[in-house]
Amino acid sequence: MNEFELNSHQRGLSASGCGRQDKQLNTYDWLADIPGGQQMSDLVEVQFKNTRKDYFINSNHLPLKKGDIVAVESSPGHDIGVVTLTGALVPLQMKKSRLKADAGSKRVYRFAKETDMLKYEEAKAREHDTMIKSRQIAKDLGLDMKIGDVEYQGDGNKAIFYYIADQRVDFRQLIKVLAEVFRVRIEMKQIGARQEAGRIGGIGPCGREMCCATWMKNFVTVSTNAARCQDVSLNPQKLAGQCAKLKCCLNYEVSVYTEAAAKLPPRDVVLETEKATYYFFKSDIIAGLVTYSTDKHLALNTVTITAEHAKEIALMNREGRRPEDLKDINTGFETPSNVDLATQDSLTRFDKRKKKKNRHHRSNNQQQGERRNAQGGGDNEQRQPRDNRRNRQRRNRPDGPRREHHGEQNRPNNPTTAGEA
Repeated sequence: MNEFELNSHQRGLSASGCGRQDKQLNTYDWLADIPGGQQMSDLVEVQFKNTRKDYFINSNHLPLKKGDIVAVESSPGHDIGVVTLTGALVPLQMKKSRLKADAGSKRVYRFAKETDMLKYEEAKAREHDTMIKSRQIAKDLGLDMKIGDVEYQGDGNKAIFYYIADQRVDFRQLIKVLAEVFRVRIEMKQIGARQEAGRIGGIGPCGREMCCATWMKNFVTVSTNAARCQDVSLNPQKLAGQCAKLKCCLNYEVSVYTEAAAKLPPRDVVLETEKATYYFFKSDIIAGLVTYSTDKHLALNTVTITAEHAKEIALMNREGRRPEDLKDINTGFETPSNVDLATQDSLTRFDKRKKKKNRHHRSNNQQQGERRNAQGGGDNEQRQPRDNRRNRQRRNRPDGPRREHHGEQNRPNNPTTAGEA
């Protein structure tokens, strides 16, 4: 048992619990580093193409771990899949997926051999062409359905056609035509738009991989009431996901917003003060703040207070009392000022050109004087710089230069220096 003791530098997640990250609906085995965890259950979770998973019994007691490629029982023949979970977490996953009682009755035959992988690769190479041809056949038969994906079994004896249809479709004639064209056993499976998006995968507007392709298996109905409860703009383009349905993440925080909204005062409550009458304008549900305006339809003289203080003022109005002002004096809350980040920096700050430095280090007066001498010829005396004209005016004054006058007053009273001067 000493080999299973964790030292201070060994704490963290077990690497054996991680699976193939290129697979969708990847799961982490939290019990991978526990001694005897794999022997707690004989059930094994095996994943096939995209998000299709199934559960099998390891009757031969093979030393299976995540990432192993195995051949499992199917009807008819066998199929090839990847082990994604073993041990005690498999029954919990089955309970979470709400599978039937007969789930997990099939067996794991063996590890995949080289011949099994060759048949598997040949069958997978035919999937794209089969999907294109089947779409054309369904169109020729006039069926209102869309075949989104085709999955061949590992031994190539059966093909599963995933389709989307808004109404009930009679595809009995389609199955006969597909069986004659492709010479395999046909199985039709209807899926929804969310399941199709999960099988295809992609990146959501949040920047992360879509939930339906990573961890979500059971899809719950999403309504626009979830967006209204969270004060989300009812813009169909922003509320819809890549499946053209409402985003599943709208249901994630509905309970939190519903609980927080119950603490706010009703929107039809009018607050009366000695100065004015205030009407509900907007609210911040999570922060518990309510903004009131003196106009029913416009943001006029808005004041933001806490929900508790708004309830206190409403109680005072019921008792026939009116506060002097709507400001929350008890809590000392101040209305937050809106800051526009775009006004912090000038939008034209990168358009200004840098001034080039003068290489000869000459003053502007010297350059102007040289230009005037070249143009004016003998008029240099009339076009002298302004500083020279000022110096001449000071010299011609009757009281003498002002600089010398100040110098006599500020001369130090030193007899030695004065005698020498």
